[in-house]
Amino acid sequence: MKILKLELTKHDKKKGSRCDYIPPTVTESCLLEYDGKIIGFYLTELPDKLKQYITIANNEFLSKNVPKSLLERSEVMQMQRKYGLTRAQAKAHSTVQMSTILGGVLAKPHLRRPYNSVSTVHTNKKAKTFIKAMLLACKESEKLIKKYMPEQYESQKKLIEETTLEKYRFGELFTSSISNYNIAAPFHQDKGNLKETVNVIITKRKDTKGGALCVPDFNHTFEQADNSILVYPAWYNLHGVTKIIQENEEAYRNSLIFYPLNGFDK
Repeated sequence: MKILKLELTKHDKKKGSRCDYIPPTVTESCLLEYDGKIIGFYLTELPDKLKQYITIANNEFLSKNVPKSLLERSEVMQMQRKYGLTRAQAKAHSTVQMSTILGGVLAKPHLRRPYNSVSTVHTNKKAKTFIKAMLLACKESEKLIKKYMPEQYESQKKLIEETTLEKYRFGELFTSSISNYNIAAPFHQDKGNLKETVNVIITKRKDTKGGALCVPDFNHTFEQADNSILVYPAWYNLHGVTKIIQENEEAYRNSLIFYPLNGFDK
C-alpha cells in the first residue's frame, strides 16, 4: 500500500474554531507515516465482512430502535445572533445532529454523573442488533490494525489490559464507541484518550459533500468516503470535520467511531 509521509506545518487553526469546507487531499488508500513510524492508515473501501456489519449498524442507528442524544452546537446560537432568530427558528434552519455512545462512559460530576458507567443504551432491548453489529465491526477493525500496524495492536491491547477494568472495554483495543449523525465537529484534540493509541473512524454517507477530517498540523484533509475507514491517533493533535453539505433532506454523513478513554483504572 502507498505510504503517505506526514510533515509538521505551521497553521493558524485554534481549538473550538469551525472547520470550513476544504477539498480533501487524501483520497486514496494509504499508510500514514510520521517521524519514521506508521501512525495510522486510510482505506477507501471496507473489507466485505466489516462492510456488512457497519451497514447493519448504520441502518439501525438511522432507525428509531437506537436512542440518540440531540446535539445543539454553536450553529444554533450563531444563527440566533446573526439573523435575530428565536431559538426555535434557529433550530428549524440548522442541521439536525445526533449521537449515540456505547461502552464506557466517564464520570462527569458537573453533569450529575458522579461515577464511571456503561452506556444505558446497553439496557435497551430494541438496540440489541445495533450493539451486536458495532461490537462485531469493532473486532473486524481490530483485525485491520493487527494487519497494518502489528506493533500498535500489541501495545494498545497491552495498555487496555493494564489500565482498564474489563467491564469498561469495547473490544480489545477500546473502551467506547460513538456514532455521529451529521456532526461537523470543530477543531479539537481528544485529550481524554489514552496516549499512544489510535481511534477508528468509519464513515457512512449519502448525498453529501464535505464531512472530511482535517488535520492542520500535517496540512492534510482525509476524504472519508462512504464505507471508508480511517485509523488515526486522535489524542496527538488538533483535528476537525469540515462543513457537511447536504444535497437533499435524506442526505447524511455518519461517523461510527471506536476510541480508548483514559480513566477506567483498575
